[in-house]
Amino acid sequence: MPRPLRIEYENAYYHVMNRGRGRQKIFHNEAYYDAFLLSLNEAHQRFGLQVLCYCLMSNHYHLLVKTPEANLGRAMRHINGLYTQRYNRLKRTDGSLFRGRYKAICVEDDSYQLQLSRYIHRNPVEAGMEIESYPWSSYAYYVKKRKIPRWLYTQEIFQQLHVKTRMREKYRAYVELGIDEEIEKYYEKENQSPYLGSQSFRDWAYKQRDTDELSVSKETLQLFRPGLDEIIKRVAKEFKVSKSSILKSQRGRVANNLPRWVTMYMAQQYGGLKLKEIADEFELKRTGSIPTTIKKLRVVLEGDRNLLRKFNRIKSQYDT
Repeated sequence: MPRPLRIEYENAYYHVMNRGRGRQKIFHNEAYYDAFLLSLNEAHQRFGLQVLCYCLMSNHYHLLVKTPEANLGRAMRHINGLYTQRYNRLKRTDGSLFRGRYKAICVEDDSYQLQLSRYIHRNPVEAGMEIESYPWSSYAYYVKKRKIPRWLYTQEIFQQLHVKTRMREKYRAYVELGIDEEIEKYYEKENQSPYLGSQSFRDWAYKQRDTDELSVSKETLQLFRPGLDEIIKRVAKEFKVSKSSILKSQRGRVANNLPRWVTMYMAQQYGGLKLKEIADEFELKRTGSIPTTIKKLRVVLEGDRNLLRKFNRIKSQYDT
């Protein structure tokens, strides 16, 4: 079975989620919620895990965390494993509690943390409850004067508001605006990308993976492949040509369109496009010409150092 993709590096941010097996409840009363919060505190003490915000619902949880020591896997195994033990003792039962390994979305630094905090804190609202009176989220620590646990780090979220006064009041107003369309669409997708951020962040984050590419599912791997539009943009910039000149098929006896050849190569090798998909995008009547074009490109590369330098600069953006 393919392993989930793991991306770990120092000071990484993650939106972490998990739910009960078969959507069963994982929190039954105050004792269970307190046991989970105790596990968060212990993960902070042992692994340095910093929790920016959290929301614990009856059958699932949301965390926005930062890992100064690049150890999300160890910290989450500790949290889920320890809480399962405590749950089983409280419930006088045994066996697994969660549906499986936690889900973690790697978040670009200084980008979506504020929006994610709103998404997480509004979970009770989406379930038809009052956000102000819901006791099992970090929202109250953001909007009321309360002693904050050592493991809860609110300052980074406040900093993204870019205000100097009345931070609690302005954060409350921000949350009351509701979830923004971009975040809502992202979480509505059935097959979510394991990262949240810019294209350059996605490229960089994939290189930090802790999982061999061959053991990652094809579906997960595809989420990290560059799209054709991104490849065309990069090739056009390197060769100083227009995007349309790369895609448009030229008829008759014309000079070699090297940027077009390079784009075809990158689309197949790094974009993961099938021959039929490449043929459709490049206005080709048959797929058989694509391997021929790529073969011709390799021959030209052997005798053109300037082309080879350009080719390698583009290729280096995708090599891992």
